Amino acid sequence: MTSAKGPQGKVPLVLLTGPSGAGRSTAIKALEDAGFETIDNLPLGLLPRLLSGQPPKRPMALSLDVRNRDFSPAAIIEALELVDEFPNVAPELLYLDCRAEVLRRRYNETRRNHPLDRKEDPNAGIQRELTLLEDVQARATVLMDTSEMTPHELRHAVQSRFAPHTDQAIGITVQSFSYKRGLPQGADLVLDCRFLHNPHWRDELRDMDGGDAPVGAYIATDPGFDPFVHSIEMALEHALPGYVREGRNHLQVAFGCTGGKHRSVFLTETIAESLANRGWRVSIRHRELNRYAVLSAAPPVAEDGEQIA
Repeated sequence: MTSAKGPQGKVPLVLLTGPSGAGRSTAIKALEDAGFETIDNLPLGLLPRLLSGQPPKRPMALSLDVRNRDFSPAAIIEALELVDEFPNVAPELLYLDCRAEVLRRRYNETRRNHPLDRKEDPNAGIQRELTLLEDVQARATVLMDTSEMTPHELRHAVQSRFAPHTDQAIGITVQSFSYKRGLPQGADLVLDCRFLHNPHWRDELRDMDGGDAPVGAYIATDPGFDPFVHSIEMALEHALPGYVREGRNHLQVAFGCTGGKHRSVFLTETIAESLANRGWRVSIRHRELNRYAVLSAAPPVAEDGEQIA
């Protein structure tokens, strides 16, 4: 369970929003399971009354969406400014983002109607909602792109960021990615490992990935590999205590290579193991490998029918 106190002894308060179909149901359940008191679709007009009584004794999470009778971007921004004035809570605005084409696919697969357009085709409602939420997205303190996340990955990402399960002061996510598909959103440190030996050009290694021993052994023969790893380890050893002192509870480190299959995967595994051996709480995500796995399997559906990948 998460601690009931945040920075300066304040109780965490997460305002959760984002487009319909981006995974709010999964995220709010993840926070509830982590010990948060959760309220789904709270009318924003009731927020002052909720916080004006006895200060909350444990973390709270409020899910806000277009079904709310007084929902508007201005109302969410006003709510965020309002809770900033309460001395006993530490507010965060969590925005679950998702690409329009992925939202369209999810609605088509689940055959659900969009709340802003009850017609059979949800495209108009999706575009209206994304436009409506642009100002809210810009004000988010935490932005998570769920376009390529499975329900399990989203649940893990939310709990790692807001509800660490150990007494370790900061959680670290180390992930691999392909530069061809763009930088990962939310990454704090991005490191380019395209200068290392590329297993793609070895026929016997091409179909393997960075988790296979022969691939790792080949990459490790590059004369720049050991100095690169050592410099990253030293940089993180000096930086992580500083992040903890500043009250950070999550750090995302990303390694990129051309295809996101070999070098970045091996560096991710190497640094994650090094951090874990030093006592840090670490999780791993391989963006492209996970994407290939999702595309090769049937699309997962959350328990409530909400498609998030």
